[in-house]
Amino acid sequence: MSILKVSIRQIKAARALLSWSQEDLAKRAAVSVPTVKRLESEDGELGGREDTVQKLRAAFDSAGIEFLGGSKGTGVRLRK
Repeated sequence: MSILKVSIRQIKAARALLSWSQEDLAKRAAVSVPTVKRLESEDGELGGREDTVQKLRAAFDSAGIEFLGGSKGTGVRLRK
């Protein structure tokens, strides 16, 4: 997993791409639903505790999500 910082919009887009609810993400990342709701209520860069961010990123990574940034543009896509 890269160390690319991701935005809340990318998190929401990744959930949409996978057809995951906030509850689905919480379950797959082993975090609470209120944590996901709180993080997604913000704007800007994904914040929160580092271990929570790592769990969210790992859940998306295992589902095949790739976060894009820099010269590739900002967004999400499914790995080929």
